[in-house]
Formats: sequence, C-alpha cells, structure tokens
Amino acid sequence: MNQIQNLPEGFEKRPEQGGNVYKTDAPKQNAPITVNFRGRPGGPGRGMGQTVEHAENVSGTLARLLQYFKHAKKLLVMLLVSVVCVTLAGLLAPALQGGAIDAIKDKAWETLSTCVITLLAVYLVNVLFTLGQSLFAARLSQSIVRQMRHDLFKKIDNLSIKYLDTHSNGDIMSRMTNDVENVSSTTSQSLGSLVSGVLTVIGTVAIMFAYCWQLTLITMVTVILTVIVTKKMSRAMRKVYRKRSAILGQLNGHSEEMITGYKSIVAYNKQEDVVEEFCSTSDELRKVSIKAEILGGSMGPIMNCISNISFVIVAAFGGYFAYTGLITIGTVSAFIIYAKQFSRPINEIAQLYGTIQTAVAGAERVFALLDEPDEDNSGEQVLENITGKISFREVDFSYVPGKQVLYGFNLDVEPGQKIALVGSTGSGKTTVVNLLMRFYPVDKGEILVDGVNIQDINRDFLRKNIAIVLQDTVLFSNTIENNIKYANLEATDEEMVNAAQMSHIRRYIERQPQKYKTFLKQAGASLSHGQRQLMAIARAVLANPKILILDEATSSVDTRTEKNIQDAMVRLMKNRTSLIIAHRLSTIRDADKIVVMDRGRVVEIGNHDELLAKQGKYYELYMTQFAGNKT
Repeated sequence: MNQIQNLPEGFEKRPEQGGNVYKTDAPKQNAPITVNFRGRPGGPGRGMGQTVEHAENVSGTLARLLQYFKHAKKLLVMLLVSVVCVTLAGLLAPALQGGAIDAIKDKAWETLSTCVITLLAVYLVNVLFTLGQSLFAARLSQSIVRQMRHDLFKKIDNLSIKYLDTHSNGDIMSRMTNDVENVSSTTSQSLGSLVSGVLTVIGTVAIMFAYCWQLTLITMVTVILTVIVTKKMSRAMRKVYRKRSAILGQLNGHSEEMITGYKSIVAYNKQEDVVEEFCSTSDELRKVSIKAEILGGSMGPIMNCISNISFVIVAAFGGYFAYTGLITIGTVSAFIIYAKQFSRPINEIAQLYGTIQTAVAGAERVFALLDEPDEDNSGEQVLENITGKISFREVDFSYVPGKQVLYGFNLDVEPGQKIALVGSTGSGKTTVVNLLMRFYPVDKGEILVDGVNIQDINRDFLRKNIAIVLQDTVLFSNTIENNIKYANLEATDEEMVNAAQMSHIRRYIERQPQKYKTFLKQAGASLSHGQRQLMAIARAVLANPKILILDEATSSVDTRTEKNIQDAMVRLMKNRTSLIIAHRLSTIRDADKIVVMDRGRVVEIGNHDELLAKQGKYYELYMTQFAGNKT
C-alpha cells in the first residue's frame, strides 16, 4: 500500500478532499477530514465551534449503520432501558422536592418522610442506571467498532492494487481510525444523550403543562431566546474555528517542511526568511485563536445569564400565581428546576447535531471503502510442473481509459532465461511486471504462462510461483526469522540459513546477539538499504519460485553492496525464469535478452553486444549513462 508519489497520467491529488487521488474526470465528492476545536473543556460552549461534516446520503448511511446494531441487540436494549430509567428519575425528582416543600409548609410530617424516602430511592436508581448507561454504551460502541474494523481490514486485505495505488495511505488509515472512532464516540456518548434529551424535553413539557399551563407558556419565552442565541453564536464560532484550523494546518505544514528540509534551508542561508514566514503565520493564528477562545468562553456566561433570566421570570410569576392560589410554593420550586431541566437537553441536542453529522459522514466514508470491488480472483487452473515460460501476445494496457501505456507488447521468454527490461522512466517497464503479477487486467491481448492465459490460472497459485524483489524493500516489525520465512512459513531452519547464505546476509545476522531471533524495530529501520535488500533476496530464495522479478533491486546502494546483491541474485536466478528491470545497464550485460522499451513499445531486442553494435536506442542509453548521466 505504498503511496504513489508520481501519479499515473490521468490522475490528480485533491487536497480539499483529504489528499485522495482521483481520476481527472471524476466528480469532486466530499471526503471530510475531522478537525475538532472546542471551547473550554466541559464548559457550556463545548462542541459548539467544531467543524461539522455532512454526509451526502444521510438516510442510506444511517440505515446501513443500524445493521451493525443487530450484532449487539441485547446491549442496545439494556442501554435504552437505562436511559429511560435515568430520564424518569430525573423527571420525578423535582416533583418529589416540590411535594416535600408543600409538606413542610402544611406540617404534614408523614407525607414529608414519604417524599424524602422516595426521593432518596429515586436518586439511588438514578445513580445505578447512570452507571449502567455508561457501561452499556461503552460496550455497545466497542462491539460495533470491532465489527466495523474487522470488515474494513478484511476489505483492505482484498482490495485491488489499482485502488491502493490511487488512494493515499493517509486517507485509508483515516477511514480505519478517525472515521471509525467518530462512530464509536458518537455511539458511546451521544446516543444515550440524544434519547435522554428527547424524552426529557417531552416529559418536562408534559409535567409543566400538568402543573400550570400559564407558567409553562411564560417559561417558553426564555427557551426560544436560548435557541436563538445558541444558533447565532454557533454560526459565528464555526466560522472562526474553521479559520483557526486552516491556519493551524498551514503552520504545521510549514513546520514540517522546515524540519525535513532544514539542510537545504541552511545551505541556501534562508533561515531568516523561514522564521519570518513562520512568525507571520503564527501571529495570524494567535489573533484568530484569541477570538475563538473569547467566543467559546462567552457561551457559558451567556447561557447562564439566560438561565438566570428564566429563574427570575419563573420566580416572579410563580410567586404571583402562588400568592393568588393558582399553584403551591412547592410547585414554584419544582417549576424552577423543570425550567432549567428543559433548556439543558435542548442545548445538548443542538450540540449533538454536529457530532452526529460528523459520525454519519465518517460512516459514509467507511461504507464507500467497503463498497469498492475486490481484486479479481477469477481462474481456477493449477499447473503441474510449471516450467516458467512466459509469453506476451499483443498486449495493450492503460491505467486510465484513453491514456494508453503499452501498445501491442509482444515478448517470449523461455524457461530459465534471464530477460532485462530497460528504457527511460515512463516507458512501461514496471507495467509489464504489474500485468504479469495480475495486479491489473490487460485491456487487449493475453499473457501466457506455460501456454495458459494467466486469467485462467488460480491467482494464488500464480503468485506463489513468482517472487518479486522491489527497490523499496518491505520488512515487518518482527524477528529476522519471521521476515525471511514470510514467503514460506513451512520452511525449516536449515533452509532459512541456506537462504541467508545465498543472499550474503548470513554473516550479518549471526553477528547479532540473538541471531535469527533478533527483533527488527520499526520494520527494520536500523538496517542499511543494502542489508534490507539482501534480506528481501533471502526471502525470495526461500520462496523457491519458478519465475523471478527484480525491479530496480540495486539502484539505491553503493558499489560494494551492489556487488554482493548481484552475486546473491546470480545464485537466485540460476535455473529460474528471470525478469530484471534496471536503470544501471552495467548490471544486465550478461542477460540472455535485453528488451528496450520506449513510450510503451518494444523498440529493440537482443543481447548486450548486439544492441551496442546496432547503435540504436540501447546504445544511446548506455553511452549516456557511461558519460555519468542517470537515465
């Protein structure tokens, strides 16, 4: 899943869509990246300034997301029961408090004791079910996330090479982590709060109207004021927080460039320019951040002010109604609590809207990846005693329709032959390998192995008989033994040691304290490029393939290491059909056949001496390189 640096023609990277790579004629769809900036932690303005992402198909995504809840029905039911019990307890408590106050006023001590005991029981129930709500929500979210990540990883494991080549690693990882985590946090934190908020609003309004409809209507004035102020401030905060996140992204990008390119900055004496640019961006970020913090911090006091206004209105009109005998003093007390209780869930639901939208957008991105077609797995034929004969017959291919890469490519490779593919960058050499490995299907023509079309051969069997050593070696954070045996897990220790000996890496391994049990940290980052390459060759030796592909295996190593690698490759290629892609033409002089490619076509075929004698394209490449210029 290596990220493509030089994109094939017909593709483009879109920064505004998370760095994804798309066809140039593809429609620009939303690919949101989550960046949340909040006000003061835990304050009333929490979440109001976050960047909200919107899904294109909300109903369809929600319906599909609900399918994951089927795997945890019991947890969902227990969560909802806990939410209902907590909500009912919250609705009963103010009424019981009001009843207790009226009992004190009327000196009804038996009624008072009953209210107090019941109130204690309600609070105990509230605590227990609140704890249960948190527990069930956490288990439910993790159950859903586990299943979703399992489906995602399984999907990534079966994606086509084309998809992985045209999408950035960061975007795929973002769907696996950030987007799934958004779904998880929304399920664990927002689902219970949303249900509880809706039930609380409905229950509170019903009880308030039952007590005194006149006072309820008066209280609604402050509720409307709360909604209006919240909407206005949220709009202003989102605008400022978006601007802050954009500037922060610029600052981070500038810092990263400065650190990674520090040698170049010093070499060209640009330190002052870099510092000046950084300070300019930092000053702008400071100004916007101050404004954002002021807005975020002001949300709490403003909401408290409105809440206090509501308190004054309820107290004033409630006192008047109590004086006239319309309601009791206990009812006024309960009303004050219900008024506060009514505005709280409305604010929470308004805040949850953005969080839920972000989660749905994340889920939509996850489902978009899950809907990608799997790699072609057609073909069931398994060859017996495969010899390694390869034939390309009039092969046409294009990564993007209308942008052809290969034109009528023909090539016959006999068993055991050593074939070199040479040509300038973009001539189609690596494409030939991609097609042979069935990473991409051909547009026209056919590729045969031992006379059988590779589309008819079992894909796993085909790749089992082909080993490939790439320029960019991939090792894993594991032991040396497991890295070498990666190609053949059933190999014996003796076979592993022989493979290390053949690849000239045995001496280095056996100098390590733990020898083959040495753990490679950070995927072998401590090894030199040459050591990594030799270990990859040892892996290929252990695979014992019939067909060997070497793609620029020595282009980034020193001369001495190149000699060791070449010696290892000579042993590896013995009695095997070999395809070699090389820029250093000195490494393929002994090839049985050299295929010279230019702009997707074969322009010359022959051995080293024959092609030099022709003084054609190969001669031109060879002499240019001999003069010291890289082709």
